[in-house]
Amino acid sequence: MTYTAVPAMAIRNPQLEIAGGRVLSGELSVSGAKNSALVLMAACLLTRDQLRLRNVPPLTDITAMGEMLSSLGCQVVRKGDCLELTGDRISTAAAPYELVNSLRASFFCIGPLLARMGMARVPLPGGCQIGTRPVVEHVKGLKAMGAQVTIEHGIVSAVMPGRGHRLKGGRIHLDCPSVGATETLMMAAVLADGETVIDNAAQEPEVIDLAGLLIAMGGRVRGAGTPTITIAGVDRLHGADYAVIPDRIEAGTFLLAAAITRSAMRISPVIPEHLGAVITKLEEAGCVIRPDGIGVEIVARQINAVDLRTQPFPGFPTDLQAPFMSLLATAKGTSVITENIFENRLQHVAELQRMGAAIRMQGNTAFVEGVPRLSGAPVQGTDLRASAAMVLAGLAAEGLTTVRGLEYLDRGYAHLEDKLNAAGAQIKRVSSY
Repeated sequence: MTYTAVPAMAIRNPQLEIAGGRVLSGELSVSGAKNSALVLMAACLLTRDQLRLRNVPPLTDITAMGEMLSSLGCQVVRKGDCLELTGDRISTAAAPYELVNSLRASFFCIGPLLARMGMARVPLPGGCQIGTRPVVEHVKGLKAMGAQVTIEHGIVSAVMPGRGHRLKGGRIHLDCPSVGATETLMMAAVLADGETVIDNAAQEPEVIDLAGLLIAMGGRVRGAGTPTITIAGVDRLHGADYAVIPDRIEAGTFLLAAAITRSAMRISPVIPEHLGAVITKLEEAGCVIRPDGIGVEIVARQINAVDLRTQPFPGFPTDLQAPFMSLLATAKGTSVITENIFENRLQHVAELQRMGAAIRMQGNTAFVEGVPRLSGAPVQGTDLRASAAMVLAGLAAEGLTTVRGLEYLDRGYAHLEDKLNAAGAQIKRVSSY
């Protein structure tokens, strides 16, 4: 049976129907990195000039971020895979609650707003309910640069006292290498007076991408990708034309789609260094993976059990823990998966069990005994990456799987079913009514 793709926005209360058991082939194309694009968009607040971002994925999170920036007075224009953002008419430093509450990444705006306007009022963020993700590191860093920060009634207010409204460079030690805090403080520091040093900084590729953009805008940043980042403040930044890196989490999801269907495929574009821990675990599980300069080729036959622990980069990413669990539910042997980043990021276990997975929980550790086959069932995606895990399980399952929770899936994967269908999957987006 061949399904005809239906535009996501044309269907109310959608769900995916997945006819499993198909081997995939050909190539899967990776979009620009959502987690990078969101913070790069916030950087438009640092300059009056136009910022042009290329390779921006068409996702609901990107749309929400654009709406939030527009509410502050920025002009946001989409042209194909490009976004043109102009912040010469910022009219307020107060972000609206309803937009920040729906998208955690919008909290990034507190750093550039404070640097540009001398003040910022941003509600505490919302987003996927996968555990506590406090902003204490952001606040501590802004205070170290001279800001007065208060949190009352769910609103974080930051202001620079006295004249000049300019942050002061300082030394900041993060108690944990938070990606969001590192990026927020980088954007705040780039216009500060003097030099800022961030110790125990996050080393994720998205941090390096932000540094690349800030440098392209005239900023002075060094050490991104290491535990110590140094930013020498400048008086002003100018516009730039910049391409977003490929999405390493989508690339990893596609590698897992090939593995769980025991397929041979090419995934492109991929920066293998961004997926080192994931590629290592796939190879330990029995996959053959060959980089070819732009993408990677993967051949998967028998999958063997492996153990993994989520860690900050360059360790195994928490965003691929749930999709990898789907694969290991079909592996030979028993795998041990430990989630060390978010305390509520094992909610997908119950859904995989509905499909016949043999998983036993003990605290933040899952013991996954591989079964010969999964069975199609109605399942619910409980967060963005759990939704992707359900899709992968559905690809391998016997029979029909229906996946709800697409409001999460569409936040992080552009045209997922269209891409998979082009590679031989049979997925249909239909109304759940």
